Amino acid sequence: MPNVSNVRVYGLDEAIRAAKYPKAVELDGLTAELTKGIKACLNCPTGEGHDNALNGIIVQFDLTFSQKAWVELQRYHFIDFVSSCSTMHKLQNMNPRLQCNRYVDPRSIDVLNEKIAEYNRLLNVRKEGIAVTDDTLKEARLEMLYNIPSGFELTAAMTTNYRQLKTIYQQRRHHALPDWQMFCDFIESLPRFLELTQRGYEPNED
Repeated sequence: MPNVSNVRVYGLDEAIRAAKYPKAVELDGLTAELTKGIKACLNCPTGEGHDNALNGIIVQFDLTFSQKAWVELQRYHFIDFVSSCSTMHKLQNMNPRLQCNRYVDPRSIDVLNEKIAEYNRLLNVRKEGIAVTDDTLKEARLEMLYNIPSGFELTAAMTTNYRQLKTIYQQRRHHALPDWQMFCDFIESLPRFLELTQRGYEPNED
């Protein structure tokens, strides 16, 4: 199932302090106190540019998403892959029944398992000294790779910032995919995210 883990947030206080630079002359006395003026800037509608200081709040995490959701995530320019698990290198060692979410038809999983089994069989045959051409192995590998269901889940290490997450949150909060619903729940849980990015939000003081 989709998941976020190993979360790290950097630069929150530093970004709030830096947001005060445009109207400051003496910088030494600036603090990380969130004033009404700075909050209004950070809460501005996406695209106005007054929320640029949110770029300084860096978030790093491991994200498990379905193939379908990964494709959609890649439309965002300021969330980057640090590294990821790889079907290209390790699909033949994975268990599709564990990697696929509950929406994948078992018949699709059976097909992928058959393709993986055939590719591994050819590898073992070659290891035993029996001739298997490179073209035969290539075809078997491609059949395996191109039969991965959209609900097949992989994990990647990601890095991004509050400004990009602000855009994602606004566009994906009510998305149909459970991957996005989970991810937006995660975004809401980040330190002071709603306070810094959502106009009209007031933190609970209790």
